Amino acid sequence: MEILNIYPNPERSEWAALTERCTRQEEEITRQVASILDEVRTGGDRALREITRRIEGRDCETFEVPADIRRAAAELVPAALKEALATAKANIEAFHRAQLPPEVSVEPMPGVRCVQRALPIRRVGLYIPGGKAPLFSTVLMLAVPARVAGCPEVVLCTPARPDGTVAPEILYAADLCGVDRVYTVGGAQAVAALAYGTESIPRVDKIFGPGNRYVTKAKQLVGANDVAVDLPAGPSEVLVLADDEASPAFAAADLLSQAEHGGDSQAVLVCASERFALDTRRAVEEQLQQLRRGDTIREALRQSRIVVLDSREKMIGFANAYAPEHLIISMRDAWKAAAQITAAGSVFIGPWSPESAGDYASGTNHTLPTGGWARVYSGVNTDSFLRKITYQELTRDGLSALSPAIVAMAEAEGLGAHAAAVRVRLKKQRS
Repeated sequence: MEILNIYPNPERSEWAALTERCTRQEEEITRQVASILDEVRTGGDRALREITRRIEGRDCETFEVPADIRRAAAELVPAALKEALATAKANIEAFHRAQLPPEVSVEPMPGVRCVQRALPIRRVGLYIPGGKAPLFSTVLMLAVPARVAGCPEVVLCTPARPDGTVAPEILYAADLCGVDRVYTVGGAQAVAALAYGTESIPRVDKIFGPGNRYVTKAKQLVGANDVAVDLPAGPSEVLVLADDEASPAFAAADLLSQAEHGGDSQAVLVCASERFALDTRRAVEEQLQQLRRGDTIREALRQSRIVVLDSREKMIGFANAYAPEHLIISMRDAWKAAAQITAAGSVFIGPWSPESAGDYASGTNHTLPTGGWARVYSGVNTDSFLRKITYQELTRDGLSALSPAIVAMAEAEGLGAHAAAVRVRLKKQRS
């Protein structure tokens, strides 16, 4: 199968098929994940050890990374990377601190006051992928807004390397961002541990973080009944919108940077001409020769595609139908095109805004909805770590003025006790 098949001017009736993601073995994945969740829910730490031995082929007596090992990790991280992490953390913190909501206090009528205050979630669990590529950047994307929001307790699960250790970059990032506890547990079993709690790992109130299809399925299943989850964040994806003034080399680089996330990732180019499509595919082949993760990239590109559409309107319409996790707009009047986008996790404007900027250090969050869920979900932000409580206070005069509306509505619904709760107060003599 050729990588990046080109589809010239498909009819709208064909768009649904062209916006499909990888769904192979979905029933089998659901079965396996449900079994793992049940094992951990009933077996705790013992089950985690058995699953680790079965899936990873290693024995694990304890799961928490000791404080001294976390501290020692700093010595293994190059100074240049520490400086890069500091820059990224500062930008992420600045952008997410600006999102903190103010208290809302409104007097909709005299004697009636309504207030809304945001409070942090008490204990949050972060899942950090750490298989082929330990994503220490995700530590920043989740732990920084958790701390900005004021969450009292932040715990983190990440897969161990074959020798049972955690990448020092992940440990250093965790300390940099104030993560309280780190556990060497990955996959669906980590989601289960965070959702149900074990003897070693505390049950959390909400789980955050991207992962492979097993992790995503685990979050979906526990999120239905057991714990709050952030959003559906499965295999990563990008859609590039490019007209003929764009650079095929830039478009190729963007497709490749997405494809190297994993074999189930997807990269889509929507362009205005077959010439641009062919030039980009040629650039992909040329640049691919210089990349280390060639096999993974080729696997992802086999389920990726190039769609040629003959009008700007159709190109934008296809992007909205796909609802990508990442959307790159390399077109004339890019901001004007962006204003017409109704479904995307994060949008990158113009030729100098590669997806990798948002993945690492621009300040926006890279934990984003995938699989078309950008139609209804936002990416992770400060608000994701908050819950809002409303308050109301009425004076006697305020209740008196509002009582006709309350009583009429309560009686129309047949809820007489609701109406009585107003009348009994208004009958009381003024003190």
